[in-house]
Amino acid sequence: MNAGDAMPEPKRARSRRPLSAEVEDALRAQIDAGYYAPGDKLPTEPALTDKFGVSRTVVREAIAALRADGLVESRQGSGVFVIGPQQGDPGLRLFTGETDKISDIIEELELRIGIEVEAAGLAAARSSPAQEAEIQAQVERFSRLVAEGKPTDEADFHFHMAIATATNNARFRTFLEHVGRRMIPRVKFRTVMGGIDPLPNRDAPILNEHRDIAEAILARDPDRAREAMRRHLVTGIKRYRSLTSWGQGHKRDDAG
Repeated sequence: MNAGDAMPEPKRARSRRPLSAEVEDALRAQIDAGYYAPGDKLPTEPALTDKFGVSRTVVREAIAALRADGLVESRQGSGVFVIGPQQGDPGLRLFTGETDKISDIIEELELRIGIEVEAAGLAAARSSPAQEAEIQAQVERFSRLVAEGKPTDEADFHFHMAIATATNNARFRTFLEHVGRRMIPRVKFRTVMGGIDPLPNRDAPILNEHRDIAEAILARDPDRAREAMRRHLVTGIKRYRSLTSWGQGHKRDDAG
């Protein structure tokens, strides 16, 4: 090579997106979608490493990025909690405060009846073919998870969100997004019980209840859809109310 010849530029390695960014994006999307609402606790580091198949270092980098953007905060000895832009408005904290009361779950279900029963009726009257397909897809997703013995919390959440979207009234979806994944009472119940749910698994009957709701919406029968949603939510209230009664009786036995 002559002295005057220019040295060829070395080929740059194709940049690869870090794994931490992929985990960050996934968690950010769940927060934006309302699956994790302000006040909710994110899964533990071991749970996230298992879920995403990455190292703890990757998870920590992802959490650090979310923290830098003001989406989450770390509380010493407690874990990582979602902050979200709505935290500053105390009027929007209906479902996000920390609680150790099963009675709160019952009260929240009662409130949801007033919202979601009507949402089911509106979805039956107004849903588009694409929205109906999404509702049915969430039922099928729930069914697959039940058959595989996998957690169904997220599929449960997205089923209710699909119905809220199908009302074609954005306020229904906004309300449920604020509630977040705590709209699924067993999620909050596990938090109350320290991560353990002592109640029998209800995935099979919940699946049947979801099917009844979806079939009524697809049949464009608002009254039937409202009734199916009401049964679904009232069943949840009865479940947790019976647990409260059991707990009171258990305390009396211990006292005796």
